[in-house]
Amino acid sequence: MQSINIIREVKISNSPRVMQLEGIFDIPPSQHSKEQWIINFTLPELWNIGLIVGPSGSGKTTIASELFGDFIVKDWSWPTDCSIVDGFPSEMSIKDIISLLSSVGFSSPPSWLRPFRVLSTGEQFRVSMARTLAETKDIAVIDEFTSVVDRTVAKIGSAAIAKPVRNRNQKLIAVSCHYDIIDWIEPDWVYQPLTNEFYTGRYLHQRPKIKLDIKRVHHSAWKLFRKYHYLNTELNTSAICFCAFLGDIPVAFTAILHFPHPQVKNVKREHRTVCLPDFQGIGIGNALSDYVGAVLKGCGYRFQSQTSHPAMIRSRNKSQNWAMIVRPNMKTKAMIKGLALNRAKGAASIATRFRATFEYIGSGLESNEARSILTGKQPVLIDKL
Repeated sequence: MQSINIIREVKISNSPRVMQLEGIFDIPPSQHSKEQWIINFTLPELWNIGLIVGPSGSGKTTIASELFGDFIVKDWSWPTDCSIVDGFPSEMSIKDIISLLSSVGFSSPPSWLRPFRVLSTGEQFRVSMARTLAETKDIAVIDEFTSVVDRTVAKIGSAAIAKPVRNRNQKLIAVSCHYDIIDWIEPDWVYQPLTNEFYTGRYLHQRPKIKLDIKRVHHSAWKLFRKYHYLNTELNTSAICFCAFLGDIPVAFTAILHFPHPQVKNVKREHRTVCLPDFQGIGIGNALSDYVGAVLKGCGYRFQSQTSHPAMIRSRNKSQNWAMIVRPNMKTKAMIKGLALNRAKGAASIATRFRATFEYIGSGLESNEARSILTGKQPVLIDKL
């Protein structure tokens, strides 16, 4: 076990106010103020995420600076009026940047086009973490981790960020005064300066289950989500709409339409699915889509979804609940029609993008339960996330 002795000492000015203060509180006169920490721990051989946690004044930053000073991440410099994607290393491809942004739970392409300065605090937190993972080769130490964001966002964000850190086999040390993130970031080791306690074992902290209330909603609920959809902000008013609530907070939205077909009469398609940025990265949007698929299957319908979002394509291609029935391509009639329309208008085409089509193949709900949910008579609680 490694033992480290850290001493910080500063001179005290002997001013009239200092003497008055010493007299009021009966503090013995002193020429110096001294703090000392004796640290006894050795990092495990294999780890990805560490956490130094404690209240303000407990010495977190001092200890982190002493032990990992060369790895502390400062605030990144971002282009003032350029898109955030222009702030990433020049050697990174746009595909790699998109993948990294999506992996930390920031999956909103319209927001990728904006400058860093206009993003919300929660979005800036995710983007900064993506930049840290892109720029860091060894250990990244983040002081004041999650201190600037809402505590619900902090928990969701911690869980979202932990996944790419582990998947990329990188090393992240979070320094925080907030104990509420411990179970969400699931650290491999934790050090508490206040009590000089150090322990290892990711199994000691497991992310709490996410409980979602799924309810049928009026199509007007789309106004809360429309700006975050990656392509089209319009919604067909004949769509059947569902919303996922985390407590009283609406966090995700999906809509379905009947798919007219000359031969097959029982196909529904996914029309719009959006998860709010602060709640991305832990599978809420996918869970909502999966549940709607189970409802529709229980009602005797097939459920198909077409998407061009790289993260969604990747996720559904891995899922046992979805089968890819049309591989990513750019030759569908809709695209050709869109391309012709854009050319007729003299504008650059937005239709030339890859799209893949999936069909839900997971299990379905019991028929009566499914019909009750589809008609909006019965809300449902998901607690498996």
